[in-house]
Amino acid sequence: MKLDEALQISLHSINREINNIVRQDKDVPRSSLLAESISGLIASGGKRLRPLMVVVGSRFGPSPDQRKIWRLAAAAEFIHAASLIHDDIIDGSPLRRGKPAMHTTVGVNAAVHIGNYMFARVIELVSAYSAEREKYAYDLTFIAITRLCIGEYQQLSHAFDYGMTVDQYLEKSRNKTSLLMAACLRTGALAAGASGEIAGRLYEFGDKLGLSFQIRDDLLDFTGSEEELGKPAGSDLRNGQVTLPVLYALEDPALAPRIRSIGPDTAPQEIASVVAAIKAGDAPERTEAFSRRLLNEARGIAAELSGFPAQRDLLTLLEYFGGRGR
Repeated sequence: MKLDEALQISLHSINREINNIVRQDKDVPRSSLLAESISGLIASGGKRLRPLMVVVGSRFGPSPDQRKIWRLAAAAEFIHAASLIHDDIIDGSPLRRGKPAMHTTVGVNAAVHIGNYMFARVIELVSAYSAEREKYAYDLTFIAITRLCIGEYQQLSHAFDYGMTVDQYLEKSRNKTSLLMAACLRTGALAAGASGEIAGRLYEFGDKLGLSFQIRDDLLDFTGSEEELGKPAGSDLRNGQVTLPVLYALEDPALAPRIRSIGPDTAPQEIASVVAAIKAGDAPERTEAFSRRLLNEARGIAAELSGFPAQRDLLTLLEYFGGRGR
């Protein structure tokens, strides 16, 4: 069963609301490259994890305004989609979900402007809620956009940095991935009138869940197939991304020199050989164990929320993230 079905949330409704963000902008003609590119990006698929989390969070509040919740859920996906456009440009990735990345079809300059428009449009969209209790809409845009940008900068600054620490890797991963997921749960809860305490626990749950998700995603660069990844295995290492499996593999004195020798001009055959060596060592197992530990911590938080019917949704998220990881 798909995640949206298990959570009993309509993806059709989410997709419709995402498309409405562009359609309701009177300054953007529907036939424009901007509108068509965004519509194509939305139509390309995706599991809509972040909007699903907004809706799940709203189920912990006593008074959800469905129109407001759907708009915030759509805004969360808009933020995520915009970040992917920029990610692909920075990483030089030709594919996204197995299809040509936007910058390869419309050009880098146009793709940058499309991503920028999406970020700006979200800020405009949620500004109507920014003065409400806890300023949850401000939290969503601040965390999502500011921290995402910081995470991208951290990734760029640590390219081929084999002296990076685990703490630096975790901070970057939080900025790029888990803080947005955490903010989605908290935003949904506060928008539905949940207490700050409950919203805070959901934020902690989302942070641990999202960090586990990112770690497993990084692990797939070594254990997944090109079909699963939508790009060649080892792409992260080829682009200089030093992830947790790499950090663990660097502790192997025999393998470390080979990893440290990888740079922007390293031959693909050598990178493939190093990827195979990392896969054959204990780094993948240790990485998986770290991810599982985070999931267990998230499970402990979910147990504290057993008084809410929506706790079952948190358990569904845990089962999905723990079983599939993507």
